[in-house]
Amino acid sequence: MPTPVMMPQLGETVFEGTVARWLKQPGDPVQRQEPLLDITTDKIDTEVPAPAAGFLLKILAVEGATVQVGSVIAYIGDKEEEITEEAEGPERAVESSKETGLPVLSSSLSASRRAGDAASDAEPEGRSFVSPVVARLSAEHNIDLEEVQGSGRQGRVTKKDLLAYIEAAKRQPHTAPSAAAAAPGEDEVLQPFSNMRRAIAEHMSRSVRTSPHVVTIFEADMTAVVRHRAAHKEDLAQKGVTLSFTPYIVAAVAAALGENPTVNSSWTDAGLMLYQRIHVGIAVAVPDGLVVPVIRDTDEMNLQGLARAVNDLADRARRGELSPDEVRGGTFTVTNHGTSGSLLGTPIINQPQAAILGVGKICKRAVVNSGSGSDGTPADPLLPSADDTISIRPMSYLSLAFDHRILDGFGADSFLADVVKRLENWGA
Repeated sequence: MPTPVMMPQLGETVFEGTVARWLKQPGDPVQRQEPLLDITTDKIDTEVPAPAAGFLLKILAVEGATVQVGSVIAYIGDKEEEITEEAEGPERAVESSKETGLPVLSSSLSASRRAGDAASDAEPEGRSFVSPVVARLSAEHNIDLEEVQGSGRQGRVTKKDLLAYIEAAKRQPHTAPSAAAAAPGEDEVLQPFSNMRRAIAEHMSRSVRTSPHVVTIFEADMTAVVRHRAAHKEDLAQKGVTLSFTPYIVAAVAAALGENPTVNSSWTDAGLMLYQRIHVGIAVAVPDGLVVPVIRDTDEMNLQGLARAVNDLADRARRGELSPDEVRGGTFTVTNHGTSGSLLGTPIINQPQAAILGVGKICKRAVVNSGSGSDGTPADPLLPSADDTISIRPMSYLSLAFDHRILDGFGADSFLADVVKRLENWGA
């Protein structure tokens, strides 16, 4: 009996994958656990190993096909072995969307039933979940999913719902042409979106639609952090650890989250979901967008451990070597946009988290230090004084974007003030 190759579950919130490249062709010999094909999802790219040894008998999902988790995508067996109709399953079919030109392989109800059922049990419910296929279609046709009537569980918008909405829109006599249908002009070049860019676009748009964003901005004196790094970076370099400023930020955030647990939470219709563990994600720029690998139990790590984790995750993210589990489960996100020279940013919340911290460039600025009054008592810090001094300090703007359903200004400011205090008093 041939061994089916199934689309694996690449993370608990991933329900589809796209076949990027087959590493073997029909008739090629295959060893067990040998890389068989490359899969790309809306979160990660990875290799899929062969589940058995033998020969690749047949490929069911061509390169570019988007396949549901648990679907049979190929068969491995003896060289002369034949694949019967019973083995293939009566309901295997490849659909091709006229709008996207991307084939989609439907679930096999034979060999993959158990895996498909398991994926369905783990699937989040309601309109808050959007599958990669629906996200791609909505982005291509510039459709707000809030306008689409969903027929899925708890009102979830399915691919069928979206295609019906698109067809209905086409029949409207005065419907404006969609941006996706516009042909490039004489001096224009149409560059197709990658899966990652479509996923980022959908995630960012959904975040803005979901959470009422508010941003609060503090300024941090990074003198203590800069001095500590200058004193210890050579020692850590000898141990193979590059000490950047990011581990300091992550350490201060993790400690502040422990003191401000509401920030380490998510909104649900049933109530506030407070996370008992602290998993901080760090935004990493990659060639086609960004990924957010997660440092788990961040509050339990010292500075050296955080530096190792930040370096390792960032390096492997840029090489495309992260596993699906390394980009899920974050409870808070840090984006250090200052590494590219940005002074101030207003980041978008990484759903379903409560907030995200943006860190601006550390640069020298003139800072006024309040002196004492003429009688030696502290002067009003807002009134000019003859004893005021101006000093040059390494300063950085910290911007916290937060979900106003979860946090009010006081709670968000208290958390950010805690982060600033820990940075300004580092090592004290």
